[in-house]
Order: sequence, then structure tokens, then C-alpha cells
Amino acid sequence: MQALDALINRVSCPKLEGPAPTREQLDNLFKAALRSPDHGALRPWRFLVTEGEGLKRMGQLYADAARADDPEASAARLEKCQNMPLRAPMIITVIAVTREHPKVPHSEQLISAGCAAHAITQAAYAQGLGAMWRTGDMAYNAHVEKGLGLSEGESIVGYIYLGQPGRDKDAPKLDVDQFVSRWGD
Repeated sequence: MQALDALINRVSCPKLEGPAPTREQLDNLFKAALRSPDHGALRPWRFLVTEGEGLKRMGQLYADAARADDPEASAARLEKCQNMPLRAPMIITVIAVTREHPKVPHSEQLISAGCAAHAITQAAYAQGLGAMWRTGDMAYNAHVEKGLGLSEGESIVGYIYLGQPGRDKDAPKLDVDQFVSRWGD
């Protein structure tokens, strides 16, 4: 697949099936992520790969977090949380690792980690994989951060759900002129 095709035609795939990406495909995803724009070469990211039984453990962590936030959480809410990670055969948790730097503010480091997440979705599409970048409450939950082993200065950028696309979906056609203007002409 040509790079421009991947950039123009990538779509999110909420329906993902097995198998999970192969080791070679996974390595390509991370190679793409590591090429993300990175002011100061700080490499302000790290990645957690979860699959198999780990997805069930992640679901339990989500349910525990929901219960900690709301001791009266309904059984339906807890079950929904438990099932969230089971929507794909693999999840990559993209973690921003920010630090004090005289020339690179935290916001730039966070954006760089977001670019790494985006590169993973692009590389997935280029390899014929499906990907869905998800966030939601569990991306901003202290109980989840602790359970996943995040340290001071780390935050979850998103969960990249990966697998085989459940159905083909065309990218919506967007009018570039609706988003672009010129200044100073």
C-alpha cells in the first residue's frame, strides 16, 4: 500500500476480529510510532501490549475502577466495563511519558505521544489490519493508571484496539476547503 493511500483512506474499525497482529506486523507498528515528530528527541511515549488473558484482566481492572468510583455501580455497568477490552484480540495502550524540559513543554510531549498513537493506526491500516483508537473514562482513571503501572509524569493517550477488520468501510469524503483558509495573501 502506498503511504498517501494509507493517509487519505484510513478509517477506524470498531468491529475487530482475530487473529491479533503477528509479531512482524506489531514490530512495524512500533517502528512507525517511533518515527513520530519528537521535538528534542525525548521519545515521550511507551507502549503496553495486551492480549489473551490479559484482556480479561484489563476488563476486571476497568470494573474495579468503576466500582471504586461508584460503589453503587450497577451490575450492567460493571459487566460493560469488563467487556470493553474484549472488543479486539489485542490492545496497545499508548502512554505519554512527559518530563520537565527547558525547550519542550509538556503539551508538545503529549502531542508527540498522540502522533505515535496515530502512526500505529496508520501502520495498521497499511498492513491490512483494523484499528480503533479509544479513550473514555478508563483512559483518565487513577485506579486504571495505577493498575497498569503508570508512574509520575505518565498518562494514557489512548487504547489502540487491533485485529482484523470486521467489515470494509470507506473513508467519508470530506471537502478540504471547509477546513483550510489562507492568511496573509
